[in-house]
Amino acid sequence: MKSRAMKSVLALSCGLMAVSAYAATGAADKPFADADHVVYSPARGVSHLPTKANITNHGGGVLAAAKLVYIFWGPTFANAASPDFAYAATLQAFRNQFGTTPEYKTITQYGALQTNLAAGTADMFDTTTPPTNVTDALVQSEVNKYLTTHAYDASSIYEVVIPKASYSSSGRSFSCGGRKVSYCAYHGSYSGSFGTTLYSIQPYASCSGCQVAGWSDVQNEEHFVCHETREAATDPVNGWWDGTTGAEADDKCAWSPAPFFGTGGYGYQWEWSNADGACVKVK
Repeated sequence: MKSRAMKSVLALSCGLMAVSAYAATGAADKPFADADHVVYSPARGVSHLPTKANITNHGGGVLAAAKLVYIFWGPTFANAASPDFAYAATLQAFRNQFGTTPEYKTITQYGALQTNLAAGTADMFDTTTPPTNVTDALVQSEVNKYLTTHAYDASSIYEVVIPKASYSSSGRSFSCGGRKVSYCAYHGSYSGSFGTTLYSIQPYASCSGCQVAGWSDVQNEEHFVCHETREAATDPVNGWWDGTTGAEADDKCAWSPAPFFGTGGYGYQWEWSNADGACVKVK
């Protein structure tokens, strides 16, 4: 969910129309401190006031043919002897099929298209060690680091994956591993030197507030990649397809109904469907 600070006109090419955002704030946005530019996947039990009502397009564009680029930050992801090596490979395999699944097809009603999410530039394995506390500014810096050696694409979502030894923080809010857990992952946008850049942080789901009982670490992470990727495609610069409380389509179905195993045996969550007026698994 989010509140919105005033935004300037954003020009996005390659599938995202030039758009401008509107301003809105409200007490319901707490405890999310940086909700002017990021949208959080709330931890289980954290109130985000979603309503089971249809979402609205506030006049912006969507990513018609989105791409998902992973930035694996930490030496363990490139170390074949580490469990993180298989973790990264499984997330890549999930990404490679997700955009053509019935679980992704749900968002075509909002203007996105089924697509090959792996069609973007190559993933990056950054073998430097991230700090324990990966702030939002550091996430953006890591994406910019990637873009110094790879072509920028306005339709790409740059998703930074960090190891279990690190956690994410955004303002006064934290993922698993930080102080009082508020969120499990988030996506956002910023105006960088390369253009308006879409990004996400994917911390380990290493606490009960971000886990489904009986699921593995990577299955829990697939759930949040599903959540953030669909939301970034339908609400890329935080102000288009969402509801009266600021909840995006995936927010409305976060944790209820319970996440499930779907296409390919991967972990997914239910998605809000305006066409059904309800949370659905697939279309």
